[in-house]
Amino acid sequence: MSLSGRNTREKDELDELAESIVLIMEREDAKIYSRETVSEFRNPANVGRMEDADGVGIADGLCADTMEMYIKVDGGRIQRCTFFTDGCGATIACGSRLTRLVTGMTGQEAKAVSHEELISLLNGLPKEHEHCAALAVIALRNAIRDCERRVEEGQG
Repeated sequence: MSLSGRNTREKDELDELAESIVLIMEREDAKIYSRETVSEFRNPANVGRMEDADGVGIADGLCADTMEMYIKVDGGRIQRCTFFTDGCGATIACGSRLTRLVTGMTGQEAKAVSHEELISLLNGLPKEHEHCAALAVIALRNAIRDCERRVEEGQG
């Protein structure tokens, strides 16, 4: 029987099961991650590839995650920053928080952001996920370098 063909009782039971699973996941996440980190990976900002980016940066992590960062620059400031990753929740949180942080900064200001600062803004990460912050920062710095290179070559 198709999902649309199920009766109301089955739908209610399935909805209740889904809600229970979500609550369990939220409790488990709260044991591991800060509220800030959970909020960022559950509701990430600035997700997606940018077709008209002025700079693109990619970084591959030891955990096999990949982080892509895209920047749009105007007047020497990052006007828009987006990210795309195939990584875990911590990687998503780092990408999201970093894009929000650097929007409005100059390239030099953004390059100065450290992975420790990003971890602090997320109110900490478990030791085994701290590399996620470094991955985001490296991808951003690569995007800034790419933008600078394009400007030097007259492409930007």
